[in-house]
Amino acid sequence: RSGKLTPTQVAKNIIAMLEDCDKSIPPLRAIVQWDQEQIMLMAEASTTRYRNKCTLSCLDGIPVCLKEEFKVVPYHHRVGTVYRGTQPETEDATVARKLREAGAIIIGVSNMHELGTGTTGCNPNRYHKIPRNPYNPNHFTGGSSSGSAAAVAAGLCPVAIGTDGGGSVRIPASFCGVVGLKGTFGRISCHGSLPLSYSTVSVGPICTSVADAAIVYSILAEPDLLYPYGLKQPKATLSDMCAPDLKGLKLGVDWTFFKACDAEVLSACEKAVKHLQSLGASVVEVSLPEMEEARVAHVICILSEMRDFLQPDFNKHFHEMNLETRASLALACQFTALDYIKANRQRTRSMRFLQEIFSTVNCILTPAVPCTAPRIYESDLLTGSSDMTSTVRCMRFMQLGNFTGIPGLVVPIGYSTAGLPVSLQVMAKWWDEAVLLRIGLKLEQFREQTKKPSIYYDILA
Repeated sequence: RSGKLTPTQVAKNIIAMLEDCDKSIPPLRAIVQWDQEQIMLMAEASTTRYRNKCTLSCLDGIPVCLKEEFKVVPYHHRVGTVYRGTQPETEDATVARKLREAGAIIIGVSNMHELGTGTTGCNPNRYHKIPRNPYNPNHFTGGSSSGSAAAVAAGLCPVAIGTDGGGSVRIPASFCGVVGLKGTFGRISCHGSLPLSYSTVSVGPICTSVADAAIVYSILAEPDLLYPYGLKQPKATLSDMCAPDLKGLKLGVDWTFFKACDAEVLSACEKAVKHLQSLGASVVEVSLPEMEEARVAHVICILSEMRDFLQPDFNKHFHEMNLETRASLALACQFTALDYIKANRQRTRSMRFLQEIFSTVNCILTPAVPCTAPRIYESDLLTGSSDMTSTVRCMRFMQLGNFTGIPGLVVPIGYSTAGLPVSLQVMAKWWDEAVLLRIGLKLEQFREQTKKPSIYYDILA
């Protein structure tokens, strides 16, 4: 607003940095499709609005990227594959349209795990290659919204949009040391993203800070006639988000569940919980029942729905898929209609348990991921990575939110001795994202310092 900097100047910086990213060794591979002309058009329009003092929103002139799972004009809607999106897209997904209407500058579409089928972000396809963790390029970003988290962590944009069916926003946000919000199921429209799993996937922002996540959430969260699941939602608010303390809030912790993580992660997360207590919140011990049943049921639901939707792909493009994608979809063939029905009965049970728990506490705290970002091996660059044990472990604290539709927020709270980010997760009852953001703001104050990643671009320089 002061005019010291213009969106046009920032856009020129970003274009130079996107060129640099592609040439670096190893390449960052956060943004996989971008168009200089498109970026400059949006930036110049925003610069004019600032000059005329008629900006469209808080996001006017702000650089953003969207996961390749969304349709974004004029890019290819490849969804991490080599065979989809053969023609440039002619219609925006709802979130892309809303970001444009808010004046944001879409700098491109971001890398993703092929068809969203994994938690590493490892995608050896020729259009994608493996995105690198800005904190250590020899480690994965996490997935499946891999490029979105890497772009934000590396400073290319303060906002990226991802989808989350089994932790796909929150895992990469955690591994890359940024903030990730999975909205309540149906809160932000999925229209225009590939409907891989219609009952578990939520859309959410990955941002540099909790305040940024709150701004993006407030712009994107509302009913969309093209997306029936969120039509009956209550109005999104940010009530009490900036309250000076956490007095009166009850934080639920199931310590047995909470402690199933690496020692370094546990130590940081326990200290972060004490920090929240010091601000007036009380910690209440809760029991999360039937978590193993819920975990298995979530896998049955998400894989069955993906297998159903991707049946034509599996039949026609089997040999063009990554090995890991083939394995996941082949495993999904083993589930029966009976398994799917039983899994959904478990969902009803798990939702009832949560209703009871949320009648006594405001939120549930867990570590975000039990470990830090896994290492990339040479073989992963050629054939991809398939480690079921690691995938299951990375999703441990994530699945409850996807299975029952409750919202979750991950906030970075520190680093391992190797310098990799560690995060805490806060989950709340359906539609109560406001309490997550309130707690998240206070959680940010716990981390004494923010270490700059080894790959970092200053777009305001």
